[in-house]
Formats: sequence, structure tokens, C-alpha cells
Amino acid sequence: MRIHHSITELAAVPGPVFLAIGVFDGVHLGHQAVIGRALSDARKAGGTAVVVTFNPHPIRMMRPEHAPRLLTSTQHKAQLVERLGITDLLIVPFTPELSATSPENFVLQLHAACRPLREICVGHTWSFGRDRAGNLELLKAMGDRLGFDEVGLPAVEIDGEVVSSTLVRAAVEAGDLQKASRLLGRDFTLLGTVVHGDGLGRTLGFPTANLSAHNEQYPPNGVYAVEAFHQGRKLPGVVNIGVRPTIENASGERVLELHLFNFDADIYGQDVEVAFKKFLRPEQKFAGLDALKAQIARDVAEARNALGI
Repeated sequence: MRIHHSITELAAVPGPVFLAIGVFDGVHLGHQAVIGRALSDARKAGGTAVVVTFNPHPIRMMRPEHAPRLLTSTQHKAQLVERLGITDLLIVPFTPELSATSPENFVLQLHAACRPLREICVGHTWSFGRDRAGNLELLKAMGDRLGFDEVGLPAVEIDGEVVSSTLVRAAVEAGDLQKASRLLGRDFTLLGTVVHGDGLGRTLGFPTANLSAHNEQYPPNGVYAVEAFHQGRKLPGVVNIGVRPTIENASGERVLELHLFNFDADIYGQDVEVAFKKFLRPEQKFAGLDALKAQIARDVAEARNALGI
């Protein structure tokens, strides 16, 4: 997938160009509907669908005190978008200058860069530009004048609720992985970089990869059966999220410890995506390392059973 970092780079994208624009945190079913429409229309016209998103999250720039915990980092979002069949992604730096840009000027920049711009596809409530003054009505008026189509996709509903990043976050935070999966159209996943830990897992006979997660919204503390994805391989395992109450943890910070079955390669500094399959138990404190080791063995057995291996 080609990743672009400025609107002017759209000039290099083979036209006609079909833009799907949004923050797309989580790339849930609602986002997929917007992206899928642009992709379908582009294929019919022999053009190119481009997903346009922003970094950082606009609320983080405008109202940081109200910024949500992100479901996906920009890197993770890019991976999820690529899996939908997208070949071009534009990551627009969300700067104070961009936030002060009028919605008309923002659209004019997109129109001027594309060769040509055929469609802008967004969610039906999308607003943009200075003071969020841009809306579907403005897009339609500008499209009629400049020669591109405006498509506002209706909300996607699951079980009577409108799918949204906020709803996904709430489901993940509550530990309702089944609901999160229904809203996402896939398992909830974390993307993280493997970092060095204290080596305790290897001492106990269960080597772990400590993950520095790229996102900010975790499920509740506890132990989960998971499937991890690393360089095209799917690896079953078990993950613990928590503060390690059995071990001295002066910082009190949450850690993610991933034990992969039958895997002992050196992957420090590499990224791993973890799909949460089943909650096994809450985090708990044990009397000592022997009790902890015995419980990990039970966790591994239960995770294997849950994963059917």
C-alpha cells in the first residue's frame, strides 16, 4: 500500500480518484461501509480509492482533555485499511493550521490535487473544517459546482445500536469481546512492539514477549486466549494484562505479557498483532512463584482448549 503524507501527493494517484474521508479509529463496520463504497465505485470506474485520515486524532489537537483512548494507532489503522483492499492511504497531519482551514478551502485543495476527483465518501454525520462548519450539504454544493459526487453513508446498526468508535471502546473496556467483535466485524486486536522485560516468564518455563501497545484502549486486566500475528504467521498463545500483583511492580503500570505456544524466536523490536479470542480469568495475586507457575500451566491448557489446539 502506498502511504501519502500531504494532499498534494494525490496528484500521483491514478485517476479518477474516489476519496473515503474520516478519522476511522478502530476501522469498525461503519468505517468499512464508507471505505467499501469508495472502493466499489472506484473499481467500477477504473479509478483509485484513497482513504484519507488524520494524525493525530483531531480531538487530541482541539480538545485534548476530551481526547478518547484510541482503539488503533495510525500504523495499526493503516494495516487494517490495507486488508480491505485499499492501495492508497493519505495521512493528513492534523495541525493548528489545518484546523483553521475553512471547509471550502479544504475541499478545494483535494479537488486541485486529484487527477481528477470523482467522489468524496463520508459518514452521514461527518463535519469538517474550521469550527466543523463543513457538512454533506456543503460537499454536495461544491460537488455540483466542481464536478464530483458526494456520498454520505447512513449509519450501520447492530442489535439496534449505531456502530461507533465510542461504542466499541465501551465494549472493550467492559470486557465484552463478543460485542466488540460484532461492531468491528472482526476480533478486537492490539498492535504492539516487543520490548525487553525482566525474563521472569522464561525462568518459570513460560517465556513471554512484553508488548508496548500502540493503542490506548485495553480490555480489563486478566488472562486471555489469543491468536497473534507476526510476519504473516498466526501463532496461538495466552496473554496477561495487568499490574503483576504477585511480583513487585513499583510503577504500578499495566503490562501486556504474551506467551506464544511452541515459539521461542528472538522478536525484540518487532511488531505483533494480538487478537483476543476468549477471556479466561481475572488477574490475581498468588502466594508465591510456585503457585503462579502452576496457574500459568492451567491457563495455557485452558487457552489451548479454547483455541481448539
